[in-house]
Amino acid sequence: MKKRHLGAAGPLVSELGLGCMSLAGPYGTGEERESIATIHRALELGVTLFDTAEMYGPHRCEEIVGKALADRRDRAFICTKFGIYPEGPDGSPQRVRTAVEGSLSRLGIETIDLYYQHRVDPKVPIEETVGALADLVRAGKIRYIGLSEAASDTIRRAQATHPIAAVQTEYSLFYRDIEDNGNLATLRDLGIALVAYSPLGRGFLTGTVTAPTDFAPDDSRRNHPRFAAENFAANKAIVDALGVVAAEIGATTAQTAIAWVLAQGDDIITIPGTKHVKRLEENAGAADVALTPAQSARITQAAPKGAARGQRYADMATVNR
Repeated sequence: MKKRHLGAAGPLVSELGLGCMSLAGPYGTGEERESIATIHRALELGVTLFDTAEMYGPHRCEEIVGKALADRRDRAFICTKFGIYPEGPDGSPQRVRTAVEGSLSRLGIETIDLYYQHRVDPKVPIEETVGALADLVRAGKIRYIGLSEAASDTIRRAQATHPIAAVQTEYSLFYRDIEDNGNLATLRDLGIALVAYSPLGRGFLTGTVTAPTDFAPDDSRRNHPRFAAENFAANKAIVDALGVVAAEIGATTAQTAIAWVLAQGDDIITIPGTKHVKRLEENAGAADVALTPAQSARITQAAPKGAARGQRYADMATVNR
C-alpha cells in the first residue's frame, strides 16, 4: 500500500484508508467480531488511516475502532469527527472541549491523530471553532485539525487561524462538484489534503446493487435520493457502463471507481467504507490499479461529469457551500 502526505506538511498515511461508518452507522448494524476482523485485516494490507465519528452509532463506532486498535495503536492513524447532533451542528468552543473528551474515552487513546469538525456550524464563526481546536493541539489532545464539507471561504478563514491538514468531502465518479466550485483549487492552493469519502457512491459504484430493496430494512440508503426509484435506472446505467471499462482493465467495478479517485492527484486520500473483510480486500486491490491516460478517459466517458441523478443528501442544509 503506497502512502501519501496528509497535506503539504502533514504525515504519511496510506493512500487508501478505511471509512468506519458502516461498522455502526446509518447503513445498519454490523457484527462486532467481523468489524474488528475487518480493521485488523486492513492493517495487514497496509492501511494505516481509520476514519470514524462520534455520531456513528452514535458513539458505538468509536468504541469498536478503539477496541480493535487497542493493542495496535502504533500502527494506526486515527481520525474522528465532532459537530453533528440531533439539534443541529454545534461548533462552539464548549462543545469542542466536551466532545473531544468523549471521543478520547471511547477510542481509549490519549491523542486523536486527526480531529474533524463534521459539519460547519453557521451560528459560530469558524475562527472560534478552529481556535478551540488549536487549543486542543497545544494541549496534546489532537495532532491535526480537519474540516468536513466546508466551502472555500470557510477553509481559507480556518487556515488563517490554524493550519488545516485535511478537508473531507464526498468525491467520486458520481459527484465531482469540488472540481468546479473552487473547493479543490482552494485546497491545492493552501496545501491541504482532500480526504474523499464515498468513492463508491455509497456502494452504488460497486456494481452489486440491483435495487434499493437490496439493502437491509435499517439501512438508510433505502431512502437516499441516489437510490430513489426516479433516479435508480439512470444511475445503474452509469455503473453498468463503468463495469464494461473495468472488465477491459482487468479490475472490478469498485476497484476501477476507487482507482479513478486516487488518480486525480497525489494530494487525495480516499476512505471507502465496509464492515466485511472480503469487500475490504477487494477495495484495497484498487491501490494496485494503475490507470493509463487512455483508461482514465474511458472511465470518464462511461461516467461523465454531472450524469448522476439525485442529490448527495435528502437535506443539503448542513453542507457548507
